[in-house]
Amino acid sequence: MKKPLVAALLSALLLGAGAVPAVAATDTAGATASEASASVVSVGKSAPAAGATSAAPAVAGARAVAGVQAVGFAGTVALSNCSGSVVRTPTALPTDPALVLSNGHCLETGFPAAGQVIVNRASTRSFALLNAAGTGVGTLRASKIAYGTMTDTDISLYQLTRTYAQIESSYGIKALELSATHPVQGTAITVASGYWKRTYSCAVDGFVYRLKEGAWTWKDSVRYTSACQTIGGTSGSPVIDNATGKVVAVNNTGNEDGEQCTENNPCEVDANGTVTVRQGINYAQETYGIVPCVGPASVIDLTRSGCTLPRP
Repeated sequence: MKKPLVAALLSALLLGAGAVPAVAATDTAGATASEASASVVSVGKSAPAAGATSAAPAVAGARAVAGVQAVGFAGTVALSNCSGSVVRTPTALPTDPALVLSNGHCLETGFPAAGQVIVNRASTRSFALLNAAGTGVGTLRASKIAYGTMTDTDISLYQLTRTYAQIESSYGIKALELSATHPVQGTAITVASGYWKRTYSCAVDGFVYRLKEGAWTWKDSVRYTSACQTIGGTSGSPVIDNATGKVVAVNNTGNEDGEQCTENNPCEVDANGTVTVRQGINYAQETYGIVPCVGPASVIDLTRSGCTLPRP
């Protein structure tokens, strides 16, 4: 997994500082107590050291894509240890409470156990909202963890204290729309990290029947082409279809060391049980399955028709 980083001066992000943290600092300033605790306990992939050249290049503002609308950072958020985005379903109303999408392994409560599903748990977690240029324009706050799991998928959904209309009125930023359809192989995509204020451009290389990492197994995962070399802190980033501007997946992991099925080294398992290891390749979890599970007023209802997300 692109595990949570130790909190790196979130207060600077909230103020819209132009420089991203060069290392994962041990200072937890700006994070809530529960966030700081979770961040310090997690031992994730280190952020690149100052002056390193191995990381993907930073993108200041929108990235130009031939023939399609440029993809920037508007609607993305920075967590204390991960990335995320403000998202809406195609039928969401402006008056509905807004939702923030990230990974289950980015929850401030720590990694959910295999088989564990969290619903409607109180939270006051804060998120730094970014504009198209990657500048922090304000702070959003959760009212609860509406849903979170690392079983079958790796997602978290936070319900916020403000509506979509209130966010747009205050900051001029609209939520990113979740695609209601399965992503397509070959689609040009952008992974937009609010934590690092960087984008990664590649394509959907294919889909993985089962992606296994440590104790967790995820179904029908997205595999990127090799150009998307995501790093620690990009966990929870929206994966955006360049042609539609819609979110088709959420970035979550990659095989770092070539090991088989261990933490930070997911392996692919096909329907026949054959295991494949692809060192240096990264993955995401599809998000179209979230759409049928979101009811009126942004309530997550796992009994809704078409909803196949795991239940508690």
